[in-house]
Amino acid sequence: MGRLGFGMRRGVMLLATLALISCSAQYRNHGYVPRDNELEKVIVGTSTQADVAQAVGRPSSTGLLTGAGWFYVGSRFKHYGGREPKEIERQVVAISFDEKGIVENVERFGLEDGQAIVLSRRVTDSNIKGIGFLRQLLGNIGNLSAGQIFEN
Repeated sequence: MGRLGFGMRRGVMLLATLALISCSAQYRNHGYVPRDNELEKVIVGTSTQADVAQAVGRPSSTGLLTGAGWFYVGSRFKHYGGREPKEIERQVVAISFDEKGIVENVERFGLEDGQAIVLSRRVTDSNIKGIGFLRQLLGNIGNLSAGQIFEN
């Protein structure tokens, strides 16, 4: 019995240790943001898009308009057990260009500067609420002309 009790205690200790390890927070980084020493190579008013690409690399996102801007986005997420991941840090570097492709501005934003913005929201009102299947089917009978019925 003593040997069995020792094995049970050992198993419980192992399970408790695994439970504690699985609940520890894990951090994951997503995206790329250039460091300040890399951004020092980008000179406002003289650097071109090619210069920026060589100094800090190509962006993860660009503006929709030609020469509008390049955006470098990096985020850090905290994963804790079975909970939803939480974004704890975000940095965005925005480099804007004029119509000639020359750097016009370099800005850095953090998570505290951001807001949740709905980019597109489309809601289609359904006009068939409360209409049964049979009513929908029979409602289309009067919409057919004789030419459509006897065409074939």
